[in-house]
Amino acid sequence: MAADASSSSGPALNVFGELLACCCTNPMTGFYRDGNCRTGPQDVGRHLVCAQVTTEFLTFSRSRGNDLSTPRPEYDFPGLKDGDRWCLCALRWLEAFEAGMAPPVLLAATHLKALQFVPRAALDQHALDRR
Repeated sequence: MAADASSSSGPALNVFGELLACCCTNPMTGFYRDGNCRTGPQDVGRHLVCAQVTTEFLTFSRSRGNDLSTPRPEYDFPGLKDGDRWCLCALRWLEAFEAGMAPPVLLAATHLKALQFVPRAALDQHALDRR
């Protein structure tokens, strides 16, 4: 079990209150590049939402000054393409949601702390794994 980097009180949990599932290892995602949408004090962007990016979302994000398509090896960032899963910043996902451009999400791999920034109902509307 991977402990949440921001707390020594126990394992990282998802929005269901269960152990956080892996978001993606190809490409390797997460603030800590361990495949999980874990967070900690260094993660000022709060990379909490496990999303399956779409071409539309990538275009939207680039238009907002965050180019997620172009590889940035200096940041261990491969560049994303349609269908890739990635731990997105919670507020970026919310911005995309409000603009009607939010990509689908994997709730089991979305950190519980995302709910501090994004309404659960919004995530549910875009869930790949509804319950």
